[in-house]
Amino acid sequence: MLLVFFWLRSRQGLALTAIRDSEAAAGSIGINQQRTKLAVYLIAALIGGLVGALVILEKLRITPAAGFSVTDWSADVIFIVVIGGIGSVEGPIIGTLVFFILRYFLADYGAWYLVTLGLLAIGLMVGAPQGIWGFIARGLEIHFFPIRRHVRLEVKQSKAVTSVQ
Repeated sequence: MLLVFFWLRSRQGLALTAIRDSEAAAGSIGINQQRTKLAVYLIAALIGGLVGALVILEKLRITPAAGFSVTDWSADVIFIVVIGGIGSVEGPIIGTLVFFILRYFLADYGAWYLVTLGLLAIGLMVGAPQGIWGFIARGLEIHFFPIRRHVRLEVKQSKAVTSVQ
């Protein structure tokens, strides 16, 4: 989490934001797009490999059904990010907490557990498209991990000195 935060606050993070917004504009201001994208792919591959190693250690064997199960990995991760809030560091943390609390209390209900998660996700996407953390941060104006940059204009007032001769 800290790696992502500090990377997004660095010059490379600013370059990634510029590439995301407009590749042509990013290239025109001198950002090496190929090198920046390659760095993202390499770091994502490293983290994916580490997670895969942890999965093998947990399961002691890996099968295609266990590695590519929709309900084990993809749906849970998408739910966590959508519920918590996309585009922030705090969002997935909040989404993970909500997911595990719901799983703890609702897992005994079988298919109704998944129906409840789906209804909650749909309700939040309609009511708060920015997720739980986006709704909280917008209302309270707090950011624990500020990764967005804002332009601040400071107007300096100069004292005009006039002399009378």
